[in-house]
Amino acid sequence: MTSGMKERLLARLNGREAVIGIVGLGYVGLPLAKGYLEAGYPVRGFDIDPQKPEALLKGRSYIEHIDAAPFAEAAAAGRFDATTDYARAAECDALILCVPTPLNDHREPDLSFVIGSVEHLVPHMRAAQVLSLESTTYPGTTEEELRPRLEAAGFSVGEDVFLLFSPEREDPGNPGFTTRTIPKVCGGSTPACLEVGLALYGGVIDQVVAVSSTRAAEMTKILENTYRAVNIALVNELKLVAERMGIDIFEVIRAAATKPFGFTPFYPGPGLGGHCIPIDPFYLTWKAREYGITTRFIELAGEVNTTMPDYVVARVAEALNTHAKPVKGARVLVLGIAYKKNVDDMRESPSVVLMEKLQALGAEVSYADPHVPAFPKMRRHHFDLKSREVTAEALEGADCVVVATDHDRFDWDLIGRHARLLVDPRGRFAPDGDRIWRA
Repeated sequence: MTSGMKERLLARLNGREAVIGIVGLGYVGLPLAKGYLEAGYPVRGFDIDPQKPEALLKGRSYIEHIDAAPFAEAAAAGRFDATTDYARAAECDALILCVPTPLNDHREPDLSFVIGSVEHLVPHMRAAQVLSLESTTYPGTTEEELRPRLEAAGFSVGEDVFLLFSPEREDPGNPGFTTRTIPKVCGGSTPACLEVGLALYGGVIDQVVAVSSTRAAEMTKILENTYRAVNIALVNELKLVAERMGIDIFEVIRAAATKPFGFTPFYPGPGLGGHCIPIDPFYLTWKAREYGITTRFIELAGEVNTTMPDYVVARVAEALNTHAKPVKGARVLVLGIAYKKNVDDMRESPSVVLMEKLQALGAEVSYADPHVPAFPKMRRHHFDLKSREVTAEALEGADCVVVATDHDRFDWDLIGRHARLLVDPRGRFAPDGDRIWRA
């Protein structure tokens, strides 16, 4: 019977007959769902927000860089459906969890979205299904949180249901990579689980990289993002030193990047953003304490990165002071509030922290972002603002313009000509006396 369950599932996966359920239709789940549709699989989407399934079925996109028309077309052909009803998990052969894993107010892992999703799904699961977690988390989550819940429901992992961890690797706004072309790491709870995982992802990803366990796969994702966080912290700290020495850190990084070996360029900025890099290292530091280890290097990097918005605010105050203008009452125009250039993704955006800190000091804050026309609803932040058009008049009317996110759609020549005072953490402009400041 055991072999029969696995072989039945493998046959459906390899024949592209398996129904793929994507749980969480956000920045990770939506491109993955599109990838499976493009590969010929029938897809079911699940989300607790009823507006998302409704938008997809009508061909409306809520993520700027993802076209929703293929979802409506697939729905009309009977190959795609989206719902808030987790009972329909029984229709699926595969269930892939793509839900948030934020930090709580104490900077500790918040697995409520993962655990809540699993507890909603398990009562409707059946034999010959595979469950894969893609949400970034600490090593041990799959075995310590997901597996016991499956077994408590009477399933035998590796025999009648199959359990995986396969971390997401999305780079929103980067046209050089797609879901299919980014190699995918996959670890199974058992060897049979891994075999099923390779079939699940092999039909939609060009290269699937097998690792020995779910814990190794979880650690791989943590390593990738900790590597970036630590290196960004390094250049952020070097930025402070270079600024005090009168050296352009961006010039230095560009020069160092000409070395064809042993150096990878990372660039400073106003702080870390996105769902991964500001958060994931703290998942590891939290779990490491269980083993009696203090990850001082990682925690120091986090400390450096989280202080960057304060440094930018201090530079804004210093720049305004040279123009005999206090922060209180100053009109500050923030350019770009997405966490990175050329996307509409606001998750953990340092621009929002900058806006809050400036507003707390009494500044009159406005923003311009061609990708975010109105400030969205966020769990922890709120501004009742809409994006301003970047005109000569708007620039000249601001006491200070802050380059928070350097979108390509901004007219940088216009900005450089008409901003009376510029504070630039992104290195878009060369410093220019008392008018253009690095931060």
